[in-house]
Amino acid sequence: MASDSAQAVQPWWKFGYVWLVIAGPAIVVVASLVTVYLAVSGKDPVVDEDYYRKGLEINQTLPDKAANMAPATQARNHAATGVQASD
Repeated sequence: MASDSAQAVQPWWKFGYVWLVIAGPAIVVVASLVTVYLAVSGKDPVVDEDYYRKGLEINQTLPDKAANMAPATQARNHAATGVQASD
């Protein structure tokens, strides 16, 4: 009977569930270290100081929004007011 109890006692690292429990937090720690590395090593993009004027210039080069958005505007107005659009 002494040999049965000696075989049942095993070191903790031989149980698969222990590694399953350890693996979750270990993966999170590794992922957080990778995230910190990416945050520290990457450069933040610099916003152009004249971003507003450049945005206005881009908007002037785009085609007329009213013509492109007409079906969307009709649908939005119909949803908001409940009035059917005449076709």
